[in-house]
Amino acid sequence: MTNVSSEYRRLERIVKGFANHRRLQILDLLKREPELSVEDISERLGIGYENASDHVRKLAIAGLVLKRNEGSSVRHKLTPRAESILVFCKRLQ
Repeated sequence: MTNVSSEYRRLERIVKGFANHRRLQILDLLKREPELSVEDISERLGIGYENASDHVRKLAIAGLVLKRNEGSSVRHKLTPRAESILVFCKRLQ
C-alpha cells in the first residue's frame, strides 16, 4: 500500500504544480516561446519578477519546467509532461 500512496503523493505534487492560473499562463507562454528567463516571463505577463520566479520554481519542483544556465541568466522550457498537461487543460476549456 505504501507504493500506491507514494504514487498518489507524486501525482498530487504534479497537479499542485499547475493548479494556478498564473502557472498555467507561464506554461502556455513557454510553449509559444521556449527558453525564456524569469525576467522575460515577468515582462511578457506583466507580473513582478519575484512573483514570476516563485511560480517558475514551483513548476520546476513539479517537474514541468527545465532550467538551463546561459551565462548569468537561466532559460526555461517545458518538459514533455508539461506539454501533455497543456493539451489536457485545453480539452477542459
